[in-house]
Amino acid sequence: MSGFLILLTIFLPLFGGFAIVLTPIKSRKAVLGLSLSITVIAAVLAWILILNPPANPVILFRFIDRFSIAFKIDGMSKVFAGLISSLWPFAVLYSFEYMEHEANENTLKEKTFFGGYVVTFGVTLAISMSANMLTMYCFYEMLTLVTIPLILFTMSREAIRATRLYIIYSLGGAAFAFIAFIFLTAYATTIDFSLGGVLNLEKIAGREDVLRVVYILAFFGFGVKAAIFPVCSWLPKAGVAPTPVTALLHAVAVVKSGAFAIIRLTYYSFGVRILKGNFAQYIPMAFAIFTIVYGCSMAVKERHIKRRFAYSTISNLSYVLFAALLMTPLGMTGALTHMVFHGVMKIASFFCAGAVIVKAHKTYVYELEGFGKKMPKTFFVMSVSALALMGVPGLCGFISKWQIAKASIDSASIGGYVGLAALLISALLTAIYMLQILIRAYFPTEQETNVEKCDPSFRMLVPLYAFTIAMVVLGAYSTPLISFFEKVAGGMM
Repeated sequence: MSGFLILLTIFLPLFGGFAIVLTPIKSRKAVLGLSLSITVIAAVLAWILILNPPANPVILFRFIDRFSIAFKIDGMSKVFAGLISSLWPFAVLYSFEYMEHEANENTLKEKTFFGGYVVTFGVTLAISMSANMLTMYCFYEMLTLVTIPLILFTMSREAIRATRLYIIYSLGGAAFAFIAFIFLTAYATTIDFSLGGVLNLEKIAGREDVLRVVYILAFFGFGVKAAIFPVCSWLPKAGVAPTPVTALLHAVAVVKSGAFAIIRLTYYSFGVRILKGNFAQYIPMAFAIFTIVYGCSMAVKERHIKRRFAYSTISNLSYVLFAALLMTPLGMTGALTHMVFHGVMKIASFFCAGAVIVKAHKTYVYELEGFGKKMPKTFFVMSVSALALMGVPGLCGFISKWQIAKASIDSASIGGYVGLAALLISALLTAIYMLQILIRAYFPTEQETNVEKCDPSFRMLVPLYAFTIAMVVLGAYSTPLISFFEKVAGGMM
């Protein structure tokens, strides 16, 4: 029964999304109702599995030898599946009002959008619940395919260029990631994920440096979706997609799948034993540290709201990668904490930007003069998310950054200390690019006498308020969740 539940959780949104697109539904209400129903049911099923995980993997089908498409619920699965299952239903609800403007009530366009949105949920769930490298790789590449129509949605010249770049980067990354899969089949005892790694130490004797080079190639292969420098330029350009798409691209689905895959690759496939303390750790860590500062620096310069948040995402994703590359239990705890907490903070920021775009038709930072009065509810949420991203105590961003800083110091390594310095520089730059938005919104250069309020309706505001509550609650009562992450990192989950 538990095996059937895993398959139902994954394939309900997969097939349901395609059904939304392919069946002759003409009613907008039917499209919206079906999309939300499928998403909520799949999210509930995912949480049932998280709270009551099956003891054994579920094999969908087996190829020759050790190769199979299989799913299981371990500690890492619980973290990622819990994140996406908590955020996705709110994102669908938010999309109802947003797509009225984006699709101009064109039912065919909305069917395409919501169908793709639901399918992407199923694919991301499959990645989170993958039992081995083959399964994760297959659905990881499927994620590229199902998100292409979402980025291409507007069919503008900019969307076509952004999609082309996304495809080129993603296919290139897939090739590098596939190299790791080939070497794992040759030098690992199994391709199943196991904390500590699965390499056969007898087989790799004398070939350790070759395996380390392969790890670095795979790191940058999976790092395409995690937006590591220099393979990150696709992410700001993907901001041309509708905001519900960019919010999930930048906060949950694509970018977090990249970070998730790198953690799997590092801790559950290669293992830190042959990676730590040599060039296989130092080279990726150097790029992660550089990306932290690079992303924030570009965000300060950027004037387009969504592209500014995209560069912020690039920086914050490398927080996760840097913490993971410390290759310690504390580092992994910090990586998981920021992966989850950043998802909540960033989706709130993007949804606020989306509300401004569809209700006020403003897309640049300099156009936000006085919007603290025009959209008080939206900018209240924007303020909370900005403070959280800056790492203000009492909010979730402070907790996750503190965990990473603690792991950096505990590592007692040069890389850890340099990374800590990058975190401090990033905190300053984050304050600059987020406060610049709030100062313009609340302290305009010219006061308007008649202010027309243009906050969105409850369909947008409910998700925004939910994320605001989450940022506060996770900041004030993070201990149980941190303890859970520590157990995952320690192999007790």
